[in-house]
Amino acid sequence: MRAASKSSLVTLGDFFHLAVRRFRAARLAYGHGTTNAVDEAAFLVLEALRLPIHDIEPWLDLRPTAAERARLLTLIDARVSLRMPAPYLLGAAYMHGVRFQIDRRSLIPRSFIGDLLARSALPIADPRRVRRVLDLCTGSGCLAILAALAFPRARIDAVDLSAGALALARRNVGKHRLADRIALHRGDLFQPLSGKRYDLIISNPPYVDAAGMARLSPEYRHEPRMALVAGDDGLDLVRRILGQANRHLTKNGGLVCEIGRGRGALERACPRLPFVWLDTELSQGEVFWIARADL
Repeated sequence: MRAASKSSLVTLGDFFHLAVRRFRAARLAYGHGTTNAVDEAAFLVLEALRLPIHDIEPWLDLRPTAAERARLLTLIDARVSLRMPAPYLLGAAYMHGVRFQIDRRSLIPRSFIGDLLARSALPIADPRRVRRVLDLCTGSGCLAILAALAFPRARIDAVDLSAGALALARRNVGKHRLADRIALHRGDLFQPLSGKRYDLIISNPPYVDAAGMARLSPEYRHEPRMALVAGDDGLDLVRRILGQANRHLTKNGGLVCEIGRGRGALERACPRLPFVWLDTELSQGEVFWIARADL
């Protein structure tokens, strides 16, 4: 950027509009908490200065310090040149107003299951009776933490195969002061749980099929491959979860699982299972519920 251009960047609004223009010109890909250049730019400049991320309007006339201006320029440049998702650049991501620390050891927090937890939209007769929850493939621990907030009487076990992801999850659990209710386990799906049973199992496992992996944008390629790839049809882990879940659910328990665009493949693979599809404002047919009795 030329010095003359830099001298015209005075307010936070100047940096915000610069980011929008550059993001649009670069044809960036989104999906890590935002869906367009405007929201991405707002998140980047607000989070960079640790301002509330809900609305940029009150902050447009703010005049950043010289150090803050340099940081904003560096972040905007990195978002364009590296195609790095903004949460990785900033070390933070949000789900329903809850802030999570994030880095490249884990998938960036995002899941339609989070929407369902926040809205109390799971088909559970009495949420007060949910006392044991299991989060499979917990990654950063975001869904385990949201489940702890949604079910304040519950204890949560959270499992992941990645030691790095679990270290990050431990930081998030500690930050939210939930270490007394969330236990983290390293292992392959149900393997470290010693036959425990749960009222609710939630999982956002790897579910990108081979064709999808081949088409991934650069932004998604920064995420851990093991958190995305799931075989030719994207159902490698989902099949295993379905095959073992009934042994780990209480009598009236159920499983909720996100599978992306794999609904057709799953229904063809398991034609006898009566999946209930739980839609959100932004998704249709990407999350299923199934009761233990139907497994």
